[in-house]
Amino acid sequence: MTIFRASTLKPLHQAFLQVSTDLDALAQVLEWFDQFNHPPIHSQAWMQCQLAVAEGFTNAVRHAHRNLSAETLIDLEVQVFEDSIEIRIWDQGASFDLEKRLKDMPPEWDTEAEGGRGLRLMQRISDTLSYSRLPDGRNCLSIIKKV
Repeated sequence: MTIFRASTLKPLHQAFLQVSTDLDALAQVLEWFDQFNHPPIHSQAWMQCQLAVAEGFTNAVRHAHRNLSAETLIDLEVQVFEDSIEIRIWDQGASFDLEKRLKDMPPEWDTEAEGGRGLRLMQRISDTLSYSRLPDGRNCLSIIKKV
C-alpha cells in the first residue's frame, strides 16, 4: 500500500523492498537503499536518509515486532522526486504516538538515555516525520527530506 504525496508529481525513481523481521536483514536494506545515491539527492542528504532508514528499520525489528515471529514482514518504499526523498517503512506491531513520544523527550541529546535517540535523530534528519496506524492494521513510518 502506497501513501501518496499531496501533489500529483510522478517520482523520478521508486523502489519497494520486503524483508523479514531480522536485524541481519539490515545489510540487505542498506544495499537496496544504495540505488538512491545519485542526483537529485546530494551525498549529505543521502547519508542522512540512509541513517534514517537504518534507524527506522531497526526500530521496527526491535520495538514494533519485538513479540512477533521472524517471518513477520517489514515493507520499505522510497520515492525520489526532484525536490525530496520520501521513505516509508511499514510494520505490523502495536502502534504508538510518535508526536507525544518526541514531545516527552528532552530537547537536548541525552547520552545517558536508554533509548529514543533514534527517534530524535530521525526527527532532526527529516523535514517531515510521522507514524500512523493504517486501516489494514499496519503502521507506517514516513520520513520526508527535501533535497
